[in-house]
Amino acid sequence: MSGNTLDGRVAVITGGSRGIGLGIATAYRAAGAHVVIAARKPAGLAEAREQLERVKGDGGLHTVVANAGEPDQAEACVEETMSRFGRVDILVNNAATNPYHGDLLDLDLPRAEKTVRVNQYGMIAWTRCAWRAWMAEHGGAVVNIASVGGLIVDPHIGYYNATKAAMLHMTRQLAYELGPRARVNAIAPGLIKTELARAVWEVREPILTAKLPLRRLGTVEDVANAALFLASDASSWMTGQTLVLDGGATALPIGVDE
Repeated sequence: MSGNTLDGRVAVITGGSRGIGLGIATAYRAAGAHVVIAARKPAGLAEAREQLERVKGDGGLHTVVANAGEPDQAEACVEETMSRFGRVDILVNNAATNPYHGDLLDLDLPRAEKTVRVNQYGMIAWTRCAWRAWMAEHGGAVVNIASVGGLIVDPHIGYYNATKAAMLHMTRQLAYELGPRARVNAIAPGLIKTELARAVWEVREPILTAKLPLRRLGTVEDVANAALFLASDASSWMTGQTLVLDGGATALPIGVDE
């Protein structure tokens, strides 16, 4: 039976310098993959590199400054990966942005365009680059980090969630278009205990978890384990699917207070 080993494979992870992206990079390194992490800020990449070097040394590790919403930077990152490692077996579309909180009817065009550029078109641009550089001929796996918000209604981040819902549909579309060479799957996390989301969960954690069937919030490791499964041969007959990691939040009955 195939396991979750990634020995000899090369993974590119957008938004890989912190949080979920860094957690996935850590899991992939431990599983034997060469890892390229891309992010906008050099300082964050340097800190992430130090952490990843503690997992498995500095061999097979590379960092690239790149904005996920800029197609030319996606192309440059993939070209650099090919030059250094000669292949791109795994792409993790993790980078995202959320510049707007509020009602849809109050949303301005510049912030709408920025959200779509990174969360939706960025996913297409990076996938296209990996496909043309390697996967079209040799195969591979694409893992898209969406959100459980793409399946529900939220009073504050409706437009962000709409872009995540689009990611889920595009995951299915790309699975159709890129098969049988490449597999394309998504993860839809619920609230994960990252530093970025600390303001949301730290004070309210007991309230947030009280009704969850699993009675806890998610961790970066929870998402990383799912991303490892989707990138490995253990999921070799799985494509166009979404793994929901929400502690059971979407399994709760409507109108039940206890």
